[in-house]
Amino acid sequence: MNSHVKMTELQSTDLSRRSFLVGAAASGLMLGYSAMPDALAATAPANFEPSVWYAIAPDGLVTVTCGKADMGQHVASTMAQIICEELGAKWSDMRVSLASNDPKFNDPVLGAQITGGSWSTMMNFDAMSRAGAAGRIALADAAAASMGVPASELAVRDSMISHAKSKKQMSFAEIVKSGKATKTFTPDELKAIKLKTPDQYTMIGFSVPQLDIPDKTRGAAKYGIDVMLPGMAYGAIVTPPVRYGATVKSVDDSAAKKVPGFIKAVTLDDKTATTTGWVVAVANTYQNARKAAEALKITYDGGPNAKLSSESLFAEAKRLQALPDSGEFFVKNGDTAAAFGTTAKVMEAEYTTNINIHAPMEPMNATAEFKGDILHIYTGNQFATRSGAIAAGAAGIDPKYVVMHQMWLGGGFGRRLDADMTVPAVQAAKAVGKPVKVIYSRENDMTMDFSRPLTYQKVKAGLDGDGKLIALNHDVVSAWPTQRWGIPDFLSPSVDKKGPLDAFTVNGADFFYTVPNHNVRAIKNEMAHNATPSGQLRSVAPGWTFWAVESMVDEIAHAVGKDPAQYRIEMLDGKGDNAGGAQRLRNTLLAAMGLAGYGTKELAKGEGMGVACVSSQERKTASWTACVAHVAVAPSGEVTVKKLTVATDVGTQVNPDGIQAQVSGAALWGLSLALYEKATLKDGGIEQTNFDSYTPLRMSQLPEVAVSVIANGEHATGVGEPAVTVIAPAIGNAVFNAVGARVRSLPITAEAVKAAMKA
Repeated sequence: MNSHVKMTELQSTDLSRRSFLVGAAASGLMLGYSAMPDALAATAPANFEPSVWYAIAPDGLVTVTCGKADMGQHVASTMAQIICEELGAKWSDMRVSLASNDPKFNDPVLGAQITGGSWSTMMNFDAMSRAGAAGRIALADAAAASMGVPASELAVRDSMISHAKSKKQMSFAEIVKSGKATKTFTPDELKAIKLKTPDQYTMIGFSVPQLDIPDKTRGAAKYGIDVMLPGMAYGAIVTPPVRYGATVKSVDDSAAKKVPGFIKAVTLDDKTATTTGWVVAVANTYQNARKAAEALKITYDGGPNAKLSSESLFAEAKRLQALPDSGEFFVKNGDTAAAFGTTAKVMEAEYTTNINIHAPMEPMNATAEFKGDILHIYTGNQFATRSGAIAAGAAGIDPKYVVMHQMWLGGGFGRRLDADMTVPAVQAAKAVGKPVKVIYSRENDMTMDFSRPLTYQKVKAGLDGDGKLIALNHDVVSAWPTQRWGIPDFLSPSVDKKGPLDAFTVNGADFFYTVPNHNVRAIKNEMAHNATPSGQLRSVAPGWTFWAVESMVDEIAHAVGKDPAQYRIEMLDGKGDNAGGAQRLRNTLLAAMGLAGYGTKELAKGEGMGVACVSSQERKTASWTACVAHVAVAPSGEVTVKKLTVATDVGTQVNPDGIQAQVSGAALWGLSLALYEKATLKDGGIEQTNFDSYTPLRMSQLPEVAVSVIANGEHATGVGEPAVTVIAPAIGNAVFNAVGARVRSLPITAEAVKAAMKA
């Protein structure tokens, strides 16, 4: 079995160097990221800091610095809970803060500050555990010296260190005040620490309160939009009618000058090529900035993409797929050409997804302030390493002079992996000589979003005489969001050695089913890549690849007269490279089926249940998830989802309540993408500008959601995104079981279902 190379060899990928390079393809600009000046990293000397990730104050309070963006998923509390377990602190003594972009806070595995991919807990569990254990050992050694007893006889719990024989005890606060906790650890010593086993946990696996909720409920938590600086001005952006490639020909600000408080209209000159054709109206208040922006009269050159539409992007995708030499191979196992020559039955299908918009509830925003040689950026961001470099490029300075002040995020979903909001703030602040806060309108964000790209997939399946799937060709055509970032280490070498490919557009196509002959081809739609610069949207590629894979598996099962769930179970036999993963995935499918009563309930006419099971994300960072969707389909084709039953194998669960919330939220996000959300391109611009035309799931449309969590003590997996990927195919399969209508395009609309019912 040939191995397919993916970026997901994350443990060995060299992303740890301090010089983190970001390339802007359009301009050829290279931005280096280096360490911040030492003067910016001063810390309180009275604290005990056994690790860069937390400090213990003389009052015994433990403040954990979270190097991840917290956008409502409570990852800061998760990191604190992992540390707290090994440290032996009392939960009420724990606090959290958000890290700056100082490289010392880079991810222990990725070597950069990035939050996405459901990686945070999975990749940081061991490092945070060892950091907590190191602190416990250092405190115990200091207490042993003070008490005159062996450290091996001490017990550490609830921020107290006690010696049973002598009945002596010391609090963390007392030890820190003494200044005797000074032990440090080498990397080898950290690696050698024996961590707790799951049966010894007293914190992990328990639903302790999330630490950020009190401040958020009383309004004390500061989001990017809350930033206030002395003498600050405000910027409102004016964007062109074309998503990308337009240039400003002229700006008439005569009417804007009549707006009270108007300061200046700044035309962006963005050497990072993150934005094109943008103008910022700067005024003393945001309201006046908005008025001034509306008063500006701007003429544009629409550029090369001004006539493009969704239809033209799909047409180009189909043209590229039909070319035998397009793209690069992501998977090339066996010999599909030979296998198709021996098959008893061949099936082919096309699957498509449309453009999707992130639309986080907190509008995109950033505040920029120059203090001497230092540029300060205040914003909520998921990729501080890259964003600091983008801000530096916009300012024309060395990235080491950029300080990113991380704020709480009012939603991210992948949108804040990009740094476009820093560019107008930086250039406006530089132009007017004072701090400037830029706030996007909803229309700004929707029309200029780095959206999930539209995709076209062609799947060809070959079956033997027993109905077994023995050959599969899967072509995936899309824009390449990760390549747009210009970070070579985030791309993967192709199996056919034609060059690097964007694995984040095809992950999930390398499934855990046993199929002896299997090809996956990743094809870049250059037209879509340029006209609709795309980003990572919650679930990324598995949101579309599993739509095709899990729909096709269902179609095959029905064609050979087998129950779709049983057909999957038979293919999840764990042979070869699928060992271990296939068994875990099969278990989640069985759990979801059992909880939903799949195959045991008498359903009403027009109702059906459908299944899907996915490994989600990258194979080596898989999260095992299955869904049974129960739907009712009206004669009009309208689909009502009655219940979603989701089972997920998380390995080790840190906070059960948090997992339930994340999986439920991801399932509803997946439902929204499956049935309701669609953006379209016309004349080079996104047509949908607000929630009246881009219509995500409403509260009145929520189904019942049941979640089964499998915690088996294996390494912790991620839960932020996986459930998104399994919902659409489960619903599509349920629709077919309900009324015999097969829909192959997302979203699944009533019109499409009704048309399929008549076909």
